Order: sequence, then C-alpha cells, then structure tokens
Amino acid sequence: MPVITPELLNRFDVPGPRYTSYPTADRFVEAFGEADYLNALEQRRISSGQAAKPLSLYVHLPFCESLCYYCACNKIITKHHDRTGPYLRYLSREVDLHVQRLGAQQAVSQLHLGGGTPTFLSDEELGELMGMLRRNFAFAEGGEYSIEIDPRTIDPTRLATLKTLGFNRLSFGVQDFDPLVQKAVHRVQPAEQVFALVAAAREVGFDSINVDLIYGLPKQTPESFDRTLAQVADLRPDRIALYGYAHLPERFKSQRRINTAELPQASAKVAMLARSLAAFEQAGYVYIGMDHFALPDDALAVAKRQGRLHRNFQGYSTQPDADLIGLGVSAIGKVGATYSQNAKDLIEYQDRLDHGQLPVVRGLAVTRDDLLRRAVIMGLMCQGRVQFESIELSQLVDFKRYFAAELKRLAAMQDDGLVRVTDSAIEVTPMGWFFVRGVAMVFDKYLQAAQTRARFSRIL
Repeated sequence: MPVITPELLNRFDVPGPRYTSYPTADRFVEAFGEADYLNALEQRRISSGQAAKPLSLYVHLPFCESLCYYCACNKIITKHHDRTGPYLRYLSREVDLHVQRLGAQQAVSQLHLGGGTPTFLSDEELGELMGMLRRNFAFAEGGEYSIEIDPRTIDPTRLATLKTLGFNRLSFGVQDFDPLVQKAVHRVQPAEQVFALVAAAREVGFDSINVDLIYGLPKQTPESFDRTLAQVADLRPDRIALYGYAHLPERFKSQRRINTAELPQASAKVAMLARSLAAFEQAGYVYIGMDHFALPDDALAVAKRQGRLHRNFQGYSTQPDADLIGLGVSAIGKVGATYSQNAKDLIEYQDRLDHGQLPVVRGLAVTRDDLLRRAVIMGLMCQGRVQFESIELSQLVDFKRYFAAELKRLAAMQDDGLVRVTDSAIEVTPMGWFFVRGVAMVFDKYLQAAQTRARFSRIL
C-alpha cells in the first residue's frame, strides 16, 4: 500500500473538482437557457432518428424529514408529506415537455432517483412516478435502475415494493456507524437496522447494493473509523462509495451547525483514507477510483477490468456516455454538446412549468477544446491512462504539441511517483490514485485562477 508523505499532502491537498463532468458545473452560465436546451433536444431528435442511443434519467426528489448537518445537496426539510403530490404533477409536466421535443418511448438504460430522500415518497407515490416514466419512456431490459435509500425511512416490506416497481440497485446512506459521529451530524441510525435492511434487500434479489460512507466528519478518528470499516466489511455490500467530507459552511447553511473544533485534522483524514483503502483491499474489494470500491464480480469492477468505465453526475458508472435528462428542481442534464441545470428554487421551478417552459436556468455549450480536455480528464479518472494516439485520432490534434504546457507540469508529478509519462501515454500510478483529481486538474483550463479552486472540496 502506497504511503502518503506529509510533504506530498501539503503540496497536493488543495481544493479541486470531482470531475463528474467537464467543464464542471461551476462553469455553467445563465446565458444558457431554455432556448439553448430546446435546441439541443431538437438536435438529438433530428440526428438520431430511429438509431437514438438510450437515455439516462436522473430525477431529483428534494424532500427530507430531518436535516443532516453535513449535507450539501439541494433539499427541502419538511414533515408535510402532502407536498410530494404537487411535486409529482410538476415532474409529469416536465416529462411531457421533453416528450413533445424528443418523441414518445425514447429508450432508457439508466435511471437514478436522488435527493433529498427519494424514500420520503410513499410507496403509492413512487409507483405513480415510475408509472408516469414508463408511459413516456421505454425502459431497456438489463438497464440500471437505482434509488437512494435513507435507512430510517424504509423497512423490508418497502424494499420488496421497490423491487416490484422495477428498481434493481439500491444505495444506502450510512456515512458512519459510530453513534457519537451520528449524533454530531444529526443522523442517528443503528448499525443493526442497516444490517437487517441489507439482508432483506439480498433476500428480495436486488442486483447490486451500495453503501455510502464519509470520512472527515466531526468526532471521527482513524480508530473510530476503523470500527466502521470493519462493520462495512462484515456487511459486504456489492459497492462502496467513500467520500471525503468538504466543510464549506459559507456555501451550505446546514454545515454551520457542525462544531468546527470537532472536525478531524488533515493528517487524520489522510489516515482514514489510507486505512480505508487497505481495509477494503483486504476484504476483497477492487479499488475502482477515487471514491468507489466494488466486489470483483460486480458490474463496476468488471467494467474497470474491461476498460469500459465511465463517469457521470452520479459518479463512476458502467453505462456508456449517454445523453442525460435531469428532471426536478436543481437537476443537471447533458444532451449532445451541452450541459444544463434546472432552477434550484422550488417556486421558480414550478413557475416556469406553470408557464409551459422547461425550468432550465443555466448551462453550457461546450467547445471543441472542452471536448478534447474532457476526453483526457475522463481517461485519467476512469482508466488511469491516456493513450496519445487514441486522442489524436478522435480529436485530430497533435497531443504533445497541444498539451505541451500540461506535460511539462506533469514532470514534477512523475518525479513524485504519481504518474508515468512515456512517448505514447500518461499512466496514473497506484500512489497517483490518491491524487487522481490533482492529476486531472493539470488539464483543466478553467482552474488557472486560484480563487476558482476555493469553490471545490479538497482532494483528500
């Protein structure tokens, strides 16, 4: 297992994007609006015809019963479950407007319900939502249909209902099993409850079960997180997503409730990351990338071995680079050479739909340079390797000439053992996977201004 030295930590532990897209969402502009998005939808309809590639759908369900202090998601805290009915009707309007442009029964191979708390909705409401989507889109056999689960809102009976509705993948929000940490972030859920639910999900027959963990939370120590790691190894989910907590209280109001003095130091966070990598490797998990692990026979691990790994707004994925339709307040989409985002405010989202408009309020039409750099960055993030010839053939550039300055900056990283640069390729080393975001940042032209980096979480 590679050892991270304090000198490397100090040099590379800087804010940086997670690269679920490139350009990243902070580059979206309000000059891109509904008309631009409608044009992108029209271009897809015209260019694809009967041979349209399957779509990916993301539906944002923002409601939560209680506030998790670490959360940076767009959410609405409420005990009033009657708010979901009107929201579903607005989602239906949004889908109708898409169908008018794209045509009915477009193929869908991936669906993800995120939030907020998707299981805030009742079983009947989730059934209504899935029925509406199936009436408008054609869900492909063998697709990936996932939903985020708050263990406090679910029981074995509801899990069976989710399977009946067509979901085949679950993601449980665990974060940490330590009761003191749970109390500090206002998310108390006994480990026994999660173990029982995962067992029930396996009994029902879900294809893949993911567990989300966060290191760097208040009251965490490397020793306390070791206990959580051991429990997760016993739980043995198919996938694990391990995220470093980004404390940005100036941006996310809920984080202001966290006692800063209780946050672990940077050295402790690095220790948690290193111990996590070692623990999951010992438990038989494949390290997919900077925040994902999977059992060897899971589709994500298979995709990595076969060089088919991709990255989208939900993280690492087995699905090809499909167009993504984002539905709901704040949802992000990607159609053709554009990115778009819906209104973050619920009232504005509803108002636009009331006027027969799609609620897109910002986005970006990517340039040729963006597409080129995206290919390089995603190659580094997903395969840990960029072959110069493949980029040159697909993008019609001389790689070494176009990226002369970037290759020069990589020389220092090569000296540190983070990358290997040859005459034909760039390869991320095992040590480099700790800092893969930093490697990718070398090719991000939007990060030249230092003040931009402050918007992002830290690499470690």
